[in-house]
Formats: sequence, structure tokens, C-alpha cells
Amino acid sequence: MDATRRFFYGPSPEEQKRKCNALVRSNTRKLDRDLANLKSLESKTRTYIIQANKRAQRNPSQAKQAAQETRMFARELIRVRKHEQRVATSKATLASVGMQVNEAFAMRKIEGSIKNSTGIMKDVNMLVKLPEISGTMRELSQELVKAGIVEEMVSDSLPDNELLEGEDEEAEGEVEKVLGEILKDKVQTPAAQVPVEPVAPVEAQQEEEDEMGSEEMLAQMRGRLEALKS
Repeated sequence: MDATRRFFYGPSPEEQKRKCNALVRSNTRKLDRDLANLKSLESKTRTYIIQANKRAQRNPSQAKQAAQETRMFARELIRVRKHEQRVATSKATLASVGMQVNEAFAMRKIEGSIKNSTGIMKDVNMLVKLPEISGTMRELSQELVKAGIVEEMVSDSLPDNELLEGEDEEAEGEVEKVLGEILKDKVQTPAAQVPVEPVAPVEAQQEEEDEMGSEEMLAQMRGRLEALKS
């Protein structure tokens, strides 16, 4: 009976509401996973900055290389934090969409009709441009169109270069601020520094491995961040 009714009249308002809420929950879980991964990536990047700084204090001959690494990792940390902020904002907007959708269906139940919502349309347009959830947000927009909550399909997602605009060249002031925040109380004063001893062959080999590993760590970090954006 239900199958016949859906064939001729389409899904009921309650079924449409359940489908929309399921899509909102699915997107929320995806953003929660992304936020958890970004938190982990942020913590690891902070650790890399501290390790590079310690290496500079332990072996002054590598201070220049270590300083370059700390700034390099600081720039990556700024990118991670910006992306984390964007995902957190998107999650809040998605929660707002969920509440507005439920309100629209509630009004339909009371008044017998549903009004188009420009507020939902604006929020969904913004969310569908995010690569992380663009696929399921398009599906949600289609369900909202079917339900009569919005009048038209949302626009296509923005190109990646527009989403990432301004992230490639972090201001030096931001880099200095991040380094000051992370390395505060971790830089030894000259009086407290331990006299430098000749570096043993084993230690030198270990530090060479550390230098080689920094580029690999940076590549892994960038790969994880790009994976979260895809």
C-alpha cells in the first residue's frame, strides 16, 4: 500500500523529513571525524615544532636548519587551524539547517502547506561548496526541493583555489605569533645552556636522519590535510 502511494504521490512529508534529517546527521558525523583528525594533526605539528627547536639547542651547528623547519611547520599549523575553523563553522551552520528544516516541516503539519525558506537556501548554498560534504549536501538540497522548502538547486561547489585563497602565504606576523605561543618557556637563556660537546658519530647520524625526516613529515602532514579537504 505504501509503495503504491509513493509511486503515485511520492514520499509523505514525514518520510521526507526523516530523509533530510538522516542526511544532516550523516554530514555532521563526517565533519566530526574531520575535526578529530584536524585536532590530531594540529597536535602532531606542534610536536614537530618543539622537536626542531630542541634540536637547534642541542646542536647549534644545525640551528639555521632547525629554525627553517620550525617556521615551515608553523605555516602548516596555521593552515590546519584555518581549515579546522572553517569545518567548525560549517558544522554550526549545518546544525542550523537541521533546525530550520524541522521547523519548516512542523509548520507544514500545522498550516497544511510549506513556505520556501531563503535562510535555508543560503545556508545550504554555503555548505554545498565545501568539498568535504558537497556530495551529500547536494542530495539534501534535492530532497529540500522535492519537499518545497527551497525553490531551486544549489550552485556548484567552489574551485579549490577559491576555497584555499589566502592560505598559501601566511603573514610572517602569524608565524611569529604561533612560534611564540608554542615555544614560550622552551627557549633556554644563554646562561642556562649546556656547553656544547663534540657530536659523536652516532649522534651525528641520528641528526642527519632527523633532517631527512622533516621533509617526509611535512609531506605526510600536507597529504593528510589535502585528504580532509577532498
